[in-house]
Amino acid sequence: MRVAVLGCGYVGLELARQLGDDHEVVGVRRSDGGLAAVEDAGAEAVRADVTDADSLAAVPDADWLVFAASSGGRGADAARKVYVEGLETAIDHFWARDDAPDRLVYTSSTGVYGDHGGDWVDEETPLDPRTEKTEVLAEAERIARERPVEHGGHGTVARFAGLYGPDRYRLERYLDGPVTAGYLNMVHRDDAAGAVRFLLEGDHREEVVLVVDDEPVEKWAFADWLAEHCDAPFPPKQTVEERLADSELSETAKRRVRTSKRCSNERLRSLGYEFRHPTFRSGYRAAIEAYRAD
Repeated sequence: MRVAVLGCGYVGLELARQLGDDHEVVGVRRSDGGLAAVEDAGAEAVRADVTDADSLAAVPDADWLVFAASSGGRGADAARKVYVEGLETAIDHFWARDDAPDRLVYTSSTGVYGDHGGDWVDEETPLDPRTEKTEVLAEAERIARERPVEHGGHGTVARFAGLYGPDRYRLERYLDGPVTAGYLNMVHRDDAAGAVRFLLEGDHREEVVLVVDDEPVEKWAFADWLAEHCDAPFPPKQTVEERLADSELSETAKRRVRTSKRCSNERLRSLGYEFRHPTFRSGYRAAIEAYRAD
């Protein structure tokens, strides 16, 4: 199969590495550095922009389409341009071809759930986005599920928890503190990519699948676990109320601080996916070993 990964970045590059032995992978990026990274991952690199239909003509026909483009951490307007307008452009472009894809996997975020007071959420939990950006993500999810169907295809939303892994461990953030109370829902980069591969190769037709590891963990407990294994002192901690008392905190940041939930991976597990890193205890091992070596 040929797989086109639109926005072949942090997860997309790992997906290309995992798929490379069995499939033909095309990684789409906009920058010279991004294209070089795609080639280093063993995939065919193509320069294109999901918001520019003309540029997408350079991408070969694909059996499977993965939309993993990023807005670069910018605001809601930039997010809408990529996640909504870019997604619509990509779907309409590829499904207008004579040899259209069979399916799309769109990578989203658990931020669309909003705050649930620490309760469990799953694929059936109603969405309650609390920021302009997560409202955009929720709209994009709807497009990813519905628009391919209008063209005779199928769309699946892979809803990622907080990504971590090489270059994104952020050990110092938790070791230095202060650490604010609340739950962490995480998935290692290798499992984020592995789950997308699993959804593609298994031809699973679920509309939404939560991609999160086995164990949501309270931030204070996680920080203390890291400190213990890094032979570091336990970091200072603060309550949600203490964090919200910071007068320099933006309204968007305050909404994030108030957000607490535990994400279930029961559906992904029931489909048969086996995690490389079922919890942070495995996923952070390499980072801890590197920290101790330094």
